[in-house]
Amino acid sequence: MTISKTNRLSLVEQVVSQIESLIESGEWKIGNQIPPEMDLIKQFDVSRNTLREAVRSLVYAGLLVTKQGKGTFVKSSSALGVAFQRRIQQSSLLETLEVRHALEREGAQLAALRRDQEDIEQIRIHIEACRKAAEAKDRKAYEEADIQLHKSIMGSSHNDLLIDLYEHMEDSLHASIHQIAEMSSDANFHLNIHCNLVDAIIEQDVNRAIETVNEYIAQFKKSLV
Repeated sequence: MTISKTNRLSLVEQVVSQIESLIESGEWKIGNQIPPEMDLIKQFDVSRNTLREAVRSLVYAGLLVTKQGKGTFVKSSSALGVAFQRRIQQSSLLETLEVRHALEREGAQLAALRRDQEDIEQIRIHIEACRKAAEAKDRKAYEEADIQLHKSIMGSSHNDLLIDLYEHMEDSLHASIHQIAEMSSDANFHLNIHCNLVDAIIEQDVNRAIETVNEYIAQFKKSLV
């Protein structure tokens, strides 16, 4: 049996791999600017051309983004996330809602089972922000608080893969929540149903948490008709 020799990674590929590890580990966080070029040249012990080629490769892959006059920033935590975001952008609002339904139903169920006191405090902070925005009739603030509430519920699931998938949907979540708010005439429904969901999670009522998610997604779908 003949075994083929494995090819060694080129210097560029090695730098790409190391940068990906820094991003995936969270050492380089999404939205943050990457270190200065000279610092990276010293850190990776490579030439300027090698570093720049590696950075260009990651920009093309969607993990980094270069902003004219500002520098290069971390855009996504993984190539899979980039592909997922691009696919979501091509989806209809109904398709996005259906995926939200699947993720949020599982997230609510796990949150009701696994939430701890710190999770409860975070969820309460965001539902209170929703309540204040609703009272002030500040739609933009409400939409942002709504997204943060759902993310805190997902965080309470303590399932890292589920949390990552939901994070990659954030842009589409903004769009779907905005469109739904524009079409809906019952602002109180949004707040009340989310209060019910929060109560169910805090009380560890799994069935009620699932039913609440089913209810608000069903209502959102009706608004599309």
